Amino acid sequence: MARRANGEGSISKRADGRYEAAMTLLLSNGIRERIRVYGRTRQEARDKLDKKVEAARQGILLAERGWKVGSYLNYWLEREKRRPLTRQRHESISRLYLNPGLGRYRLDGLTVRIVQEFFDKLHATGTSIATIHQIRKVLSAALTYAMRQELLLRNVARLVELPRYRPGEAAYWTPDETSRFLEAARPDPLFPAFVLLALYGLRRGEVLGLRWCDVDFDRAILRIRQQIQRIGGQLRQVELKTDSSERDEPLLATARAALLQQRAAQAVCRAEVGPDWQGTGRDDELVFTTRTGRPLESHNLARSFLRICKQQHGLRRITLHGLRHSNATAQKNLDVHARDIQAILGHGDIRTTGIYQHVDLDSKQKALEMVEGRLFARGTGSVRCRQFYRQRHQIVVGNTTNNSGGSSQTRTGDTRLFRTFPKGETGRFTEVNLLSNERRWQWLLGCVAVNFAVNLPNR
Repeated sequence: MARRANGEGSISKRADGRYEAAMTLLLSNGIRERIRVYGRTRQEARDKLDKKVEAARQGILLAERGWKVGSYLNYWLEREKRRPLTRQRHESISRLYLNPGLGRYRLDGLTVRIVQEFFDKLHATGTSIATIHQIRKVLSAALTYAMRQELLLRNVARLVELPRYRPGEAAYWTPDETSRFLEAARPDPLFPAFVLLALYGLRRGEVLGLRWCDVDFDRAILRIRQQIQRIGGQLRQVELKTDSSERDEPLLATARAALLQQRAAQAVCRAEVGPDWQGTGRDDELVFTTRTGRPLESHNLARSFLRICKQQHGLRRITLHGLRHSNATAQKNLDVHARDIQAILGHGDIRTTGIYQHVDLDSKQKALEMVEGRLFARGTGSVRCRQFYRQRHQIVVGNTTNNSGGSSQTRTGDTRLFRTFPKGETGRFTEVNLLSNERRWQWLLGCVAVNFAVNLPNR
């Protein structure tokens, strides 16, 4: 067999009967090292080596170590630049699902078939579809990071097929129901927090993260700058969910009164507790705290909310986050511009705002009644068609006189539509050029809407 040329590597037979193919390649850490692969035959060893050489030519450099999926997930989690609660959730999913199911596989040997069988097994064993989608999301993020490090050529997690996930629509309240809840919650110590949640649609972590320095009574501004979350078993003041979540809201009269009430109540608690008060006592002190000045647990806020809902008979039960949905829906029904709603809620994407806006039968009925009033305002048959035709094309019926200098009608962009009737001939339509590119669709829409045809007499 011909000797391999320089740069093609070498193949030799080992003492154990296997064949070893070796070649010096550039690794992902920037260092050139000699790598070795093994096979039962010379051809098998050569094919394995050629495969690694071809991957290096495509820009997929060999790792300085043989990564297993489990060890690489730990490596990725240590370097993930995400918010603390997100990292904690990713660590939990990796520990509970990904490491037990895929941790033993080589990172560069992970295939679509392996990942597909892993998700199919999860689904067969009763794991919810929502959880399966979350697991795929975490795995995909880790493999994308491996692609950025030039360890993989493709992300196999994106190629698997998962059961369709259709999240249920969140429950929300009408403005009347929200008002009934606030009236029932008035005696509760957390009533000011419920006012802010209902009025501004804040996240519960945002309302609990408010500091007195974020409330500008003089300029009437409420600043949203941080949130309270439980991270690693401790309540911490952390950054907001997204960059767009940092926002300024107008301090409305109702919110001002609620915050003044909270400040007075907090001053009473501070005086009663005395030296044992856990708050800072400065302007950066939290607005909503326990009776001893410590940060308030979000679960306690939700527990008080559900207790009031249970006591208020006839009030539909929703989650505390449902107040955010209720706020967004109320703004939509009041015809607030979608961009304004997005800014008030602190969403980074207008599509996210749409998830929080719901449509009920009352909204549909109001919309369709406007359509009905537009199409079927008065009369039926040809009378309605003539009214529609006149409004859309501005035809003048009866005696007309054209002044010098052009048509006396309001211009529509198509002068062929301004054809007057002969003097003395009233109540009749003239021939209209229905092939006009600008007006043809309007004419067709009118005829379809009233469900009859119009015969235009010849002049």
